[in-house]
Amino acid sequence: MSGLYVAAGGGGDPIGTLVAARALTGDPSAPGRQPLIATYAWERPEVDPTSSPLGARDFDGLVYEGRGAGDSGDGREGGDGRGGRGGGFAAFTPATRARPPAGSTMPALAGDLPARLLLLDPSRGLSGLARQIATMAAAAGGGIRIVDIGGDILTHGDEPGLCSPFGDALTLAACHLTGIPTTVHIAGPGLDGEIGEGPLLERLATSRPLVPDRRATAAAARALAWHPSEASALWAAALHGVRGTVRTVNHVIPLTEVSPRLYPLPLHEAIAHNPVARALLDERPATLEAAAGLSHRLTGIPGLESERARPPRREPPAGGTALLDRDLTVKTLREAADGAGHITLRHAARTLGLNWTDIPALRTLLATDTPLLRVS
Repeated sequence: MSGLYVAAGGGGDPIGTLVAARALTGDPSAPGRQPLIATYAWERPEVDPTSSPLGARDFDGLVYEGRGAGDSGDGREGGDGRGGRGGGFAAFTPATRARPPAGSTMPALAGDLPARLLLLDPSRGLSGLARQIATMAAAAGGGIRIVDIGGDILTHGDEPGLCSPFGDALTLAACHLTGIPTTVHIAGPGLDGEIGEGPLLERLATSRPLVPDRRATAAAARALAWHPSEASALWAAALHGVRGTVRTVNHVIPLTEVSPRLYPLPLHEAIAHNPVARALLDERPATLEAAAGLSHRLTGIPGLESERARPPRREPPAGGTALLDRDLTVKTLREAADGAGHITLRHAARTLGLNWTDIPALRTLLATDTPLLRVS
């Protein structure tokens, strides 16, 4: 699997990116060489209460690779701690740990995904991020493939459902600055709930999609069993033939015959759609904060706010997840689905007042091994 894969938005995007990588090799069932997947450590608030993407200073136990990179083992490269010094980059291992109060699913994903997960650390601004990506791509031995689950990377900046345009725009601009041939891949148009399937299909009208084999999801099965990702879970479910409506934390999203598709388009076409990416390339902000401020001015959405206000967490039922009543749980989730046929594991946990770490226990209770919970 030559070339660097970039999970555009962080969070659960490395899961969908691995599925895309398997599909793009043309042999989804073969393990092959582990792909290099670069990702932000930028999580949902139930995972990480901080409001910005985590950098090297926020982790212990990162491993440094690339030119001039030494392994300090303590989240600092060459005493700098920001990544990129000496042309190196940081990789996650299962032993990596986020420094409290920060939290991250990346170390666990490093253990459960057959891929090498690399940290995108934007703390040095756009140019510093571009240098990191260029070094990673050199190590991967090929071009760059950006993977975005849902398609909000093609935002025009004014869609009513848009809530997180900054990270994707930063990725586009940084990859452009590398000068390395780059393709953008949109997986599951509309599945992130930010831009509808219809508008995205208009923007992808000249692209010839690939429909991945469902076997491509097998490599991500262990991660999907516990991760609170919604968009990657929706795409995996669509690849397995699930159709109909799904209740997520913020939306009811339809799974259609379009949902399994993976659309490629050239980098310049994606940038032509994205006004934040174009402005970043015009202004070249030197810091992450300046780049986020630019995005805020253009879209009205704070660039470093991980998620809009979320509903309060309910208290878990007495006795904890091990003693939940299955019939009552199913009834509660069916009501929370608002008429949808499926519900995401993330929304199910919230509805029941559970933590995202309780997802495996919930799956055991309901005797399910699918990416979504069927409630009707």
